[in-house]
Amino acid sequence: MTGTRTSRRDRGQVAIEYLGFIPLLLIVGLCAIQLGVAAYAANQAGTAARAAARTASHDRPETDPAAAGRGAISDWLADESTFTPSWGGDQVTYTARVKVPSVIPGMENAFGWAERSSTMPRD
Repeated sequence: MTGTRTSRRDRGQVAIEYLGFIPLLLIVGLCAIQLGVAAYAANQAGTAARAAARTASHDRPETDPAAAGRGAISDWLADESTFTPSWGGDQVTYTARVKVPSVIPGMENAFGWAERSSTMPRD
């Protein structure tokens, strides 16, 4: 008889422990997703810098290098991206800055920018 009373109380206690543990799991999950989004933004910044530098390296580019950089990355990251050229002799360098979006509510500006540069030889 004593065994059945203990098991009923234990079942209730386990349910309460799960309820306390779920918010921690959600926070860890959001942090993991945020890390993935930050890595993706850095990858996209590199792609944008390469596309912009490749376009600027031509004698007569068909499009604006910054537009080429924005066209090479995801639309939801391209809107707030910035491009900075640097010309030197027979090469051109473009630096792309892509804002890292936040998946955590209330922390929109907490993760800053991903910045990558690419250098291409001039034609």
